[in-house]
Amino acid sequence: MDIHSKGEYPSNMLSNFAPHEFEIDGVKCGGMEGFLQSLKYKNVTEQKSICALSGKEAKAAGSKKWLWKWTHNVWWQGKKIKRNSECFSELIDRAYMELSKNPNFAKALLDSCDAVLTHSIGSHDPLKTILTEEEFVAQLNKIR
Repeated sequence: MDIHSKGEYPSNMLSNFAPHEFEIDGVKCGGMEGFLQSLKYKNVTEQKSICALSGKEAKAAGSKKWLWKWTHNVWWQGKKIKRNSECFSELIDRAYMELSKNPNFAKALLDSCDAVLTHSIGSHDPLKTILTEEEFVAQLNKIR
């Protein structure tokens, strides 16, 4: 099953663009895309605003921030985190665990049954994308 926001159910509801609200570390997120794009923002106030977004709006807000690709640093609540670090992996794990508490996301994940999950439009280079195809699919499989 190729996960894509324009795919059929449940693929579309497993996409990071889906508006599945969750909360992490006291920050309300409009969806996973908002959370992921917020990691490009050093300013905590701006970061919280981006977290509240979902879908294309969140993606657009993150596309303005490219410096992380040069420094390989992202930010969470004022703390600098190396993109390819254990700290980053743990943060992503925690975010997906919080997302899994959203009943609509959880239902879509269960409804994917035992399908092999893929994300053909995802990047494989962790220094060019906040979350690689492999990392994304691994999170879904781990939760499922």
